[in-house]
Amino acid sequence: MTAHWIWSLAVLLLWAATHTDASPTWHMSDVIAAVEQVELSNPGMQPAALLLALRRSAALDDPFLQHFLGPDNATRPQADATAALSDYLAEALAHRVREDGREEGVVLTADGTTVALGPVLLGLEAGLLSKGRPRGLFQLTLARHLALAATRPAGTQGLFPDGCWDSPASPREFRLSGQPQSLTTALVHGGMDGLVLGTAVPSARRRGGVSLSSLLRSYYSPAPEGAEDPGLIATRRRENFRQLVGQPPLLARQVVRTLELQLRLMGRPKMERKERQKVAALVNTEINEFVLKFMDCPPIVPRCMWRAAPYRGTPTQLSLPLDFMYIHHTSTPSAPCLTFQSCAANMRAIQRFHQDVRGWDDIGYSFVAGSDGYLYEGRGWQWQGAHTLGHNAIGYGVAFIGDYSARLPASGALELVRERLGSCAVASAMLVGNYTVHGHRQVVSTDCPGDALYQEITGWEHFGEVTRMKPLLETI
Repeated sequence: MTAHWIWSLAVLLLWAATHTDASPTWHMSDVIAAVEQVELSNPGMQPAALLLALRRSAALDDPFLQHFLGPDNATRPQADATAALSDYLAEALAHRVREDGREEGVVLTADGTTVALGPVLLGLEAGLLSKGRPRGLFQLTLARHLALAATRPAGTQGLFPDGCWDSPASPREFRLSGQPQSLTTALVHGGMDGLVLGTAVPSARRRGGVSLSSLLRSYYSPAPEGAEDPGLIATRRRENFRQLVGQPPLLARQVVRTLELQLRLMGRPKMERKERQKVAALVNTEINEFVLKFMDCPPIVPRCMWRAAPYRGTPTQLSLPLDFMYIHHTSTPSAPCLTFQSCAANMRAIQRFHQDVRGWDDIGYSFVAGSDGYLYEGRGWQWQGAHTLGHNAIGYGVAFIGDYSARLPASGALELVRERLGSCAVASAMLVGNYTVHGHRQVVSTDCPGDALYQEITGWEHFGEVTRMKPLLETI
């Protein structure tokens, strides 16, 4: 019995063990195991050919894709796989949004992000087919979807809706919380990942043999513990994507050209000047929203993904924009959290302490920064927190998970709050442009946010000394 055969059998048994009922688990680790099983069953098939076989099994083969990835040849590569395995992967690749808000063709990654798999594999296929910079990467992975969304019916509200899984531990169904529409946050995440991975594939291939499963596994695995620059991984999709694409006007022009290409390939007449101007205006608005949400603002894990308990009582709505941001550390938990699982567990523990011991209605902080590359939604943008006695109505409370009396948070966590959260809040009219950053200790008798972190924030652009004022009438 060869080692290859033993490994192939082990992977097959592992995949079968996690897919024992009619509704499979949609976790990226399961998808990668399924892809690896297909690879082991087809040892002579090149990764690009395997991707083509998977794509066509999901009926992802139209003139637009053929324009960039090659013609539809009569001889199609076939990949050996069980019927259940083929059906599972075909379903994973076919993105659709149901009228009831269910989003299909999306998977949950280890960092707690939901990603549409189709654009990821399109980016990889383009990268594997290229000897240099892949052709049409932005068009294949993202511009196509942005172009179609720009022609959406009038009155469509809420670009890029997001949602939550029924169970992050065992994801089987994903539902949108906003108005159902095809251009979702998960589809954008998949497009961003496809562009980043597709750009990196040619150089990776030149360094030696690559497999589809190994590319996916390395990208979607958690960052190495203590790594300040983890490199090409999913948690840094925004930073890596930002480095690869141009400014908003350039993105908008590319999207309009992509729409024109789609119309031409479909045999539609060329847009008249007035129609093109109208579409260009819609695209500019869309791109501005896209840039704000996915390039300027930090990634924020919603409450439902860290499994927050319900709010107790009636929340108080904030009067926006606010003037202050108050910086905290949690002290307990004292250690930084490095993964989505540990950060989510910390969030639940903090919420339980605040609700059950402190007697508060909810977790007190507005937002919480983990060391996994993400912020976590506490009370959020709209609702008054319980973080800074006497000042909850005039500022957001932002905490770093860990004790920062003698050390600093991870540089990535600091950057998210210092650079991204504040500018995002200003652009979204949540904070005034000249907002002030205070440490918790400046307005309340406490050691928070720790000596090291407090010293750090004194050098931030918006840090300010305290102007004594009469505290607001608050009990917490």
